[in-house]
Amino acid sequence: MNKTDMQLISALRQNARATVSELAKLLRVSRTTVRTRIDGLLASGKILGFTVIVEGDAQEHAVRGVTLIEISGHGNDEIVRALAGFSEVQAIHTTNGQWDCVIEFAVHTLPDMDQFLKRLRVIEGITNSETSLYLSTMRSNRPARPS
Repeated sequence: MNKTDMQLISALRQNARATVSELAKLLRVSRTTVRTRIDGLLASGKILGFTVIVEGDAQEHAVRGVTLIEISGHGNDEIVRALAGFSEVQAIHTTNGQWDCVIEFAVHTLPDMDQFLKRLRVIEGITNSETSLYLSTMRSNRPARPS
């Protein structure tokens, strides 16, 4: 990947629905160059697809963070299914080491976080958890909230 490819990917992360013309203008290259680069990135597997971000994903949440959870036995699949039903959960990652899952969450208030953690901790099979709040974000692929 060259500099143009990286700039193109960055622009697409901000707005995957941008037209080829808009991308060409932003990158100061021809539309043919943009189309060729996108086709090449798709063919090589560097870009796997495009996604939709729904309104709820772009809303600001005052309280965001991660909860690390430890699971007893082999209940990962059931617990992941249960966690997927929580509206506060933005991502679920399985991992190795002391913690079995990393849960990214977002809520509006600290009392909302307290309720979220109470519901999470009573899921059968979760034996331990540790929560850390995000204080600030230096880089994110999430869209900027429209003004």
